[in-house]
Amino acid sequence: MKPIRKLDEMVEHLKKTNKKKKIAVAYAQDTNTIGAIASAIKEGFVQAYMIGDREEIIAKSKSENINPEIFDIIDIADEIAATKEAVRMVKNDEADILMKGLVGTDKFLKAVLDKKNGLLPPKAIMSYVCAIEVPKYHKLLFVSDTAVLPFPDLKQKIAMVNYSVNMAKKFGIENPKVALIGASEKVSPNFPNSIDYAIISKMAQRGQIKDCVVDGPLDLFLACDKKSVEIKGTKTPINGDADVLIFPSLEACNSFYKGLMLFGEGELGGLIQGTEKPVVVMSRSESPKSKFYCIALSCIMAE
Repeated sequence: MKPIRKLDEMVEHLKKTNKKKKIAVAYAQDTNTIGAIASAIKEGFVQAYMIGDREEIIAKSKSENINPEIFDIIDIADEIAATKEAVRMVKNDEADILMKGLVGTDKFLKAVLDKKNGLLPPKAIMSYVCAIEVPKYHKLLFVSDTAVLPFPDLKQKIAMVNYSVNMAKKFGIENPKVALIGASEKVSPNFPNSIDYAIISKMAQRGQIKDCVVDGPLDLFLACDKKSVEIKGTKTPINGDADVLIFPSLEACNSFYKGLMLFGEGELGGLIQGTEKPVVVMSRSESPKSKFYCIALSCIMAE
């Protein structure tokens, strides 16, 4: 498989597979979600179950000049009941992907995390990985964790690495370069994350973390800029060519990606990781384009 280096290339890849993934949308009467799902249906890689208030879904579809007949609408007006039905469908293999619509994130995740009927396996770590496209970088960057783990411990950081590597490999990257991001490349007891990073790097070196190259701590320049590596003279197998960036905290990673969106003309697709099936969770204010990329990403991860 040729590596996917742009978000739009996800769509071309999915169209070539000629397979449709079934997506269950919880409380689907959200205009941006309807627009994104309609675009995915038009491109031919999605069949959508829109679970929510039928009349609202139809009305909002028509307001966007979208024919509601392209959707399979399941009429459940109650927010929580609609969400539980969407989760049930994915749990029972009636759908391949779960997506949040207008339902609040807390209510949505409560259903996803339900011990009896949810989608998170026992003892699994839930995290979040984004595939980000930035005009000034020569390929996609996979970054974690932007949304779920506030202050990941060592075990959680290892899970973040594995989830990100798995996503990168789905994009055709055979041996992803993983940079563990800090303020400096020096390991110091004054920066506990640097100790975790040193442990993770050694684990990868000894084959405990597989199918990737890992180094850290590294600052962003050493991770993503070859000229900076030459100037500083730091020896790192990442060599300014990172595929994956792992951040020490949600605040750091979230601020990084939002900075790229706001100032760097970035685009992204992101997914919850650790669940039995792909789960798409985005802010209700996100644009249809961002949601479309998340849908495409979820279809690739469901392959």
